[in-house]
Amino acid sequence: MPNDFDKFVRKLQKEIRQKQIKEHNKKIVDFYYNPQNFGRLPLEEISLSIEGRRGQKQYFFGLYLNINDAVISKAKFITDGCGVMVAIGCQMTLLIEGKSIEFANDLKSEDINSALMGIPQDEHHCLDLAIDTLKSAILKYKYKE
Repeated sequence: MPNDFDKFVRKLQKEIRQKQIKEHNKKIVDFYYNPQNFGRLPLEEISLSIEGRRGQKQYFFGLYLNINDAVISKAKFITDGCGVMVAIGCQMTLLIEGKSIEFANDLKSEDINSALMGIPQDEHHCLDLAIDTLKSAILKYKYKE
């Protein structure tokens, strides 16, 4: 049976989450609390990886892809960025999994932004970091081929 402190904590957590949803949106907040494709692929499954620190806030972003016959069969990412950066990584990997390298190469920051139902303008540098990393990975892949 929950005590008064447990009730207080749950109420506070709910208030915090509601404030986050108001500042961003439900989809971004849900990805932050329940990230998808976060982490590295097992070493033996990685066809291609790229890691680095870039952008306005020098966030770390790593992208790990398993590619078979020019199709991205698995995509994972890691970041030390904010909740919006986590949501962007989740959405980007979901958009490219099962798709061709050419599809991924044509992906634009607007596509991710739209799929996330809009991110705050002051966080658009996170979109740039994700897309730049993806484009660098594709160039690396094409160079290897």
